Amino acid sequence: MNKENKKIILKKGKEKSLDRFHPWVYSGAVKETDNGINEGDIVSVYSIDEKFIAKGFWQNDSIAVKILTFENRDIDNNFWIEHMQAAVKVRQTVKVVNEGFTDIFRLVNGEGDNLPSLIADFYDGLLVVQFHSVFMYLHREAICMAIQKVMGVRCKAVFNKSSSTLPRGFSSKNEFLLGNVPDELYALENGIKYLIDYKCGQKTGFFIDQRDNRNLLSLMAAGKRVLNTFSYTGGFSLAALRGNAEYVTSVDVSKRAIEICKQNLSINNYNTDKYKDKHNEIVADVTKYLNEVKKYEYDIIILDPPAFAKHQKDLQAAVKAYRELNCIALSKIAHGGLLFTFSCSGVVSSEAFSVMLFSAAALSGRKVRIIKSLGAAADHPQNIFHPEGEYLKGFLLYVE
Repeated sequence: MNKENKKIILKKGKEKSLDRFHPWVYSGAVKETDNGINEGDIVSVYSIDEKFIAKGFWQNDSIAVKILTFENRDIDNNFWIEHMQAAVKVRQTVKVVNEGFTDIFRLVNGEGDNLPSLIADFYDGLLVVQFHSVFMYLHREAICMAIQKVMGVRCKAVFNKSSSTLPRGFSSKNEFLLGNVPDELYALENGIKYLIDYKCGQKTGFFIDQRDNRNLLSLMAAGKRVLNTFSYTGGFSLAALRGNAEYVTSVDVSKRAIEICKQNLSINNYNTDKYKDKHNEIVADVTKYLNEVKKYEYDIIILDPPAFAKHQKDLQAAVKAYRELNCIALSKIAHGGLLFTFSCSGVVSSEAFSVMLFSAAALSGRKVRIIKSLGAAADHPQNIFHPEGEYLKGFLLYVE
């Protein structure tokens, strides 16, 4: 039997979420399957009465099928090209690229671009892809072909960075799938040049989703004392300096990240005598550092920690860690200060994050106002039928 003809049949009533175009089928919803279905196989999903519903790929996981299309069509080269064209059109429509000012953007955002388990980030000619499923990895050549056809000469190279993203038991070497670029790759965001650590850095090398929030900080930083925690390679720090902050402190536990932060300061001329007293880099545990900060030393604090919870079982511990971190920051920030606070944990809902902040504010004893809710930049679209796709949530808080 052809792989594309393999079928799964759902239990009675379990097609309702798919009727609402939700792109996942949980293992508990599956009544029966054809024999010989393997991880990464394309499967057709049918209701109990043998009605075709969707086509997707099989996973040996609690999410058994991720949906690729609700049409009974082939997953062929045309499929990949059409989806890449649609992804490009979204980015063109929301105008995330501005030649000579911003050449960093996310091209594919998983379910948000109807390509679940695929991430593709663009850095001035380089596309860094991460495959979060065996299916996407197995179709890497077709994906590269579609990217090259749609992006044309703008795409100089495609780098696979999936050694840590594939399911347990599967391995992938981080390597170029197409072309080549130097290890030291530079790209622009909002007029600031960054060294992109695409081979060894976190995610695909840079946190593209924070673009709009970095720009917002830049607009509010003039004359302010800024503390950027979990600073990574200094995205928020450079945005604050561009906004004429009085001074900025960057804190991260990674020595490599702080070293790249220093390089980013240098290539943007923030290492000159004019700025010598305006930035300080510290390699330290953030919670320990915050506990040692003097009260009211900073006017703006950024909390952008890594995901504290990747699975539902970790939720309570994550909420506790977020509460502790935010309580310390709220108690230390200057009167009239601003707190940019985020969670990128997908299992921590916006509601849970809001309740946590309410609790942290009460424990800190400070008067706190919500100025603005924050999220990912426009090149990180979310499928309206897939609320689980909202992973980055945040708030800008005013602290009296």
